[in-house]
Amino acid sequence: MKRPIPLLVAVALTATACGGTTQPAGAVSGSVTVLAAASLSSAFKDLGGQFETDHSSVKVDLSFGGSSSLVAQVKQGAPGDVFASADQPNMQALQDASLVGTAQVFARNRLEIVVGAGNPKGIASLGDLARPGLIVVLCAPSVPCGRYTLQAFTKAGQTVKPASQETDVKAVVSKVSLGEADAGVVYVTDVKAGGSKVQGVDIPDAQNVVARYPIALLTESKNGSAAKAFIEFVLSPQGQGILQRYGFLSP
Repeated sequence: MKRPIPLLVAVALTATACGGTTQPAGAVSGSVTVLAAASLSSAFKDLGGQFETDHSSVKVDLSFGGSSSLVAQVKQGAPGDVFASADQPNMQALQDASLVGTAQVFARNRLEIVVGAGNPKGIASLGDLARPGLIVVLCAPSVPCGRYTLQAFTKAGQTVKPASQETDVKAVVSKVSLGEADAGVVYVTDVKAGGSKVQGVDIPDAQNVVARYPIALLTESKNGSAAKAFIEFVLSPQGQGILQRYGFLSP
């Protein structure tokens, strides 16, 4: 008399007979190229790594830069699947050119003054950045952080002449951390990512500017299914949790 095959063994034999394990429903694969604002660098590296862990058949390629520079690259035909901007006007520029689909705001950010560890120049406000002899570096007006900074100076009634205007927030933090500048204005998240060589000086709400970050699928995406899955992950509770660990605010 033949003994019945246990259920788990029977399932395993059936799977083997059908050619091994199968991908779960809705599985994605291939590579996803994400073009993201420089201020998203640390958080998106973490997001990309977690997405790859959750989707073992997907490789996330990240490219960071000033939002306006990334827009120019896309318009010139640079390949990509997802675009994440630090402001809405740059996203709108791609929407007007029919180069992205519907955009969704996935995070917010605030400005903060970045100074060297210990705040050696005793900077306490935006007004202090106008002091003679102080070396201040800012983002160029063409990138979101630069435009937001000018709005903050207008709110504070201050005029600040920078020693240099940088292409993105990471360059501003770098100059301050290396001692090449006394202060700059970046996002809260960039000060946090700058480590022990820098610290932040708060800008009050009445003078601050809130940045809203939209994300969208590029219309020329070669892997739309994986790109959409990545966007959904960024917007998910898990993705939002990662962003908030880096100092970003919920949408």
